[in-house]
Amino acid sequence: MARRMADQARTDAPETWTVSATSHGARLDRFLRGCLPNLSRAALKAAISAGLFRVNDRPGRKGERVAAGDTVVFVGPRAWLDESPLPQEEIRPAILYEDTELLVIDKPAHVATHGFSARDVNTLANFVAAYYPEILDVGRSRWEPGLIHRLDRETSGLVLIAKTQTAFEHLRNQFRNRVVGKHYLALVEGVTEVEGSIDMPLAHDRRDRRRMRPAVSQERQKNWRALTRYRRRATARGFSFLEVQMTTGVTHQVRAHLAARNHPIVGDRVYGHPAPAPLALDRHFLHAFRLEFLHPGDERPMVVDSKLPADLDRALKILAIEI
Repeated sequence: MARRMADQARTDAPETWTVSATSHGARLDRFLRGCLPNLSRAALKAAISAGLFRVNDRPGRKGERVAAGDTVVFVGPRAWLDESPLPQEEIRPAILYEDTELLVIDKPAHVATHGFSARDVNTLANFVAAYYPEILDVGRSRWEPGLIHRLDRETSGLVLIAKTQTAFEHLRNQFRNRVVGKHYLALVEGVTEVEGSIDMPLAHDRRDRRRMRPAVSQERQKNWRALTRYRRRATARGFSFLEVQMTTGVTHQVRAHLAARNHPIVGDRVYGHPAPAPLALDRHFLHAFRLEFLHPGDERPMVVDSKLPADLDRALKILAIEI
C-alpha cells in the first residue's frame, strides 16, 4: 500500500509514506488507515482536520484522493503515532482487589477509562501502561489494555481489569451472559417510585452525538436493548437517592433511562441540568459502588464494594440523607 522513505529509521525524521501504485486513487483517510492501523478512525479524522498530515507539502483533506508517487508526511507530535497508551506514573487510582488474574480499580471522577490514541492521556489505560505494562497485550485493543468495561468520565467507581487473555475472555463472557452484577448509587431529580424497572431500548441521538435516546419502534436506526432496575433508599427536598442495577450494559444506560422517566441524575449536564449550587457538585451524581462476578480462575463468587467519594457524600449530608 505504501512505502516508507529511506530515512525513516532516524528518530528525528518525520513519519513519511510514499503512495504506491496499488493505492492510487484511494481516499487519504483510508490510505492512512492502512498505514496506521493502530489509530482509531476518530483519531485519524482529528489529526487530518488539524492539518497534521501533509500531502506533497500541503495540508491533506480527509476526502481527497491520493495518487501514486504522492508523499504523505505526519507533522504532529510523534507520540501521537505510538501503538499503545503512554505510561503516566502520576495516575494512581485505588486498587481494591488484585491477584494474578485481575485488578479491581476505584476510578476517580473526571478520569476517562481509556483513550483512542497516544495523544489521549490521564486515563486508566495510562495507569496500566505505567504500572502493568505486561497487560498492554491483553484484550481486544491496546488502547483498552485488559479493560473489561468502561465508566463515563464523570462517573466514579469500580472498573474490572484482566491481567491475562484467558481471564479477559472469561470475564467478557460473564458480561455478555449478564452474569456480572453492576450496582450504582445515584441522586436524581424528583421523587421516584419506591422501586421500579426501565426496559427501554436505546439508540444514538443523531442530533447530539453526546447522547443516547429512547429508540422509536420500527425505525431503522440501530438500537440496543437496555434494562435498568432501581430501588429508592431515601428522599429529601425533591430529590431521590437510588440504588441502581444495570442488567444490560449500553452506553449512558443509567443516565438516559432515568432522564427518560423525568428523573435525570443530579448534575448531569447532558441529560438534565447542572447541580444546584448548594450541593457544590462539578459532575453528575453517579457512582459504581459494587461489582459481583465469578473469579475467572476458579469461578468462586466475588463481591467488591467501593465507598461513596467525598464530594458525593458531602452532597448527601447537605440534604440530610443518611446512607
